[in-house]
Amino acid sequence: MGRVGRRRIQASFTGGDLVSDGGVLLLRQVDQRLGLTRSAAKALLDRRRRASVRHDVHTLLSQRIYGLCCGWEDVSDHNVLRRDMALQTAVGHVQELASAPTLSRFENAVDRSDTSRLQGVLIEQFIAHWRGTPPEQLVLDIDATHVPLHGAQERAAFHRYYDNYCYLPVYVFCGQDLLACVLRPSDRDPAKILSALVRALARRLRQAWPQVQLIVRADSGFCRAPALRRFERWGIDYVIGLQKNVTLLQRVALAELMLAEDYTRAQTKQRLIGEFTYAARSWSRERRVITRLEHDARGANPRFVVTSLAGDAAELYERLYCARGEAENRIKEAQLDLFGRRASCHAWQANQLRLLLAALAYTLMVHLRRLALEGTELARACTQTIRTRLLKIGAAILRNTRRVRVLLASNHPMKAVFLLAAQRLGP
Repeated sequence: MGRVGRRRIQASFTGGDLVSDGGVLLLRQVDQRLGLTRSAAKALLDRRRRASVRHDVHTLLSQRIYGLCCGWEDVSDHNVLRRDMALQTAVGHVQELASAPTLSRFENAVDRSDTSRLQGVLIEQFIAHWRGTPPEQLVLDIDATHVPLHGAQERAAFHRYYDNYCYLPVYVFCGQDLLACVLRPSDRDPAKILSALVRALARRLRQAWPQVQLIVRADSGFCRAPALRRFERWGIDYVIGLQKNVTLLQRVALAELMLAEDYTRAQTKQRLIGEFTYAARSWSRERRVITRLEHDARGANPRFVVTSLAGDAAELYERLYCARGEAENRIKEAQLDLFGRRASCHAWQANQLRLLLAALAYTLMVHLRRLALEGTELARACTQTIRTRLLKIGAAILRNTRRVRVLLASNHPMKAVFLLAAQRLGP
């Protein structure tokens, strides 16, 4: 393979048991601290014939979730990964892990009750690992996004906006924590499950913290009259986008004209935040509406938000409602970095399970960042960055009857961060 000075370059596949994901052991430590995969395993029924089972549900879940965190998105990857000694060690085995067919059968064996119980694991994790005193206020960010389909999946439907066959899962976040992710067909209004979803979450959160104030935050796609009435009846506050219509635009027409004149005179963007009361035909009463008006070279750009909250309109819009955009970043992390879009199974419930596996992997990575990386250069890094810099570490594995030695790359640039994380996650 050439020379370097007087030295001849030689290469061969005789280096022994080398792995590319030496950092997966950090995931094992986080998981043991949380009990995440063990809780998830208890939520799933094992319907296999016990005499034929080599890998229990906990092993299958750990193998699949750790693989997602390390960037292995497909079940077929595990035909090779099952022999990866770092992954074996992280899962807690010293023999070959489950093959792709075994994992595929496992995914396709779940039913609705299994995925429903697995949904509960997410919120239980959030409650169990809340840090500090009981929260006074929790903001529930609700949003839907699309999962493109390219096969004959159950309940697949064409969506005009996305110009593709897709699913429209609904996500619920509280800050960085993922509380729920529900798969929905794209021919159903995602807002139809809003009330039931919020009620189930609110009941459990108020069991844990009876005095907590709950605020639902969402865009205009979730603004429905029945949901607003139910939130008010249940004592849940809301700040939700309101779609533009002729009546709303007439209410702000004079202010828009004033902004247009100010822009013509100053040639700089003009902005105004105000409020008024408004009742749509489907509403039983008037509600508070906050309006944000802008005018620039592109013209007028009005936005409307309906809310049950009191307080300064500008602060509610800018500090509370606009912070909703952070949930969109978290959805991208769960869907893109952790492969929540891999809905390639035919069965509906199998695809719901894949969405939940990505959600559990997301939860694991959030807690890795929270428990081990605070104060480091990766404290605010996304999953992809943490994976590349901290999990993808070359290592040699030496295993005998007494110990497993993982020899990580000596000159890895994140060596200090890795050692600090391992120390923080230690016993």
